[in-house]
Amino acid sequence: MPNTKTVHVPHLGGIDAAYQMPHPYDASKPTLCLVNSFTTSSELYKGQYADTELTDAMNLIAIELLGHGQTRTKSENFTYWDTAIMNVQVLDALGITGKGKKVFVLGTSQGGWITVRMALVAPEKITGIIPLGTSMDYESERTRSLGCWNGPSDLTGTIDECTSNEATPDFEPSDKYANFLIDIGFGKKECPKEARDYWVKEIKANYQGDEGRRRLRMAAINLSERDGLHSRLWDVRCPVLWLHGTSDVVYSVKNAEEEIKLFKNSPDVRLKTVEDGQHFLSFSHPKEVNAALVEFVGKYGK
Repeated sequence: MPNTKTVHVPHLGGIDAAYQMPHPYDASKPTLCLVNSFTTSSELYKGQYADTELTDAMNLIAIELLGHGQTRTKSENFTYWDTAIMNVQVLDALGITGKGKKVFVLGTSQGGWITVRMALVAPEKITGIIPLGTSMDYESERTRSLGCWNGPSDLTGTIDECTSNEATPDFEPSDKYANFLIDIGFGKKECPKEARDYWVKEIKANYQGDEGRRRLRMAAINLSERDGLHSRLWDVRCPVLWLHGTSDVVYSVKNAEEEIKLFKNSPDVRLKTVEDGQHFLSFSHPKEVNAALVEFVGKYGK
């Protein structure tokens, strides 16, 4: 990814973490850390990088999760907690947090539960969190009864295709997989052709060969078999702004309406729905998301 840089952090015996900053860091501004969705990259937030009102108001840094983008580690096994710790270490290494400096964290889908994990492992470094199109549960029957997808079922084929004791130098994700992700994230009919073509190419390029197959396998296992956060939400003490599209086909508004009530100790908790918004809400409705960010960060980032 030509737009990213890497920084080495010590977690898991060493990680080369990839991050993207569209503008040089300005210590006089608040900072928003962006966490991308499943098998995408920091390029997911192009609509935020291009908004001058947003970038004038705050620093933006997108950190690519373990198993995603150009982030690399020798450890084949990792969890979402490891990504949360990695993100905190990246922000410290770059001098963005520490010595009283804090950040906001926005995350899409899997990035949404990373925002909470970061607020739990480093509460002194997080000013507020903005989950987008996400769930705080594991992939449970409860969420499916509320209209959410069946993650374990939908991901079984991907995990099986990526599991092998033999070397797979010619591996790359199929068009079917790439288009499945695009359909549920960007919108089957709503995703522009140029965006679809870009992400098909991007997904195939990033998960090629034996190493790419192993990273895709672990990313899919993490999504399918993650732990829930319901009981831990009591410990989130920062403001929460949850943004959710009404056309999200992965996690429902009904689920968000139940789970937002679990942030019992946050000083300000809001769920804001966006009409016709897709699962990858910052892509489908950047204007609405960016305006909400300017307001939220402006309120708590001084």
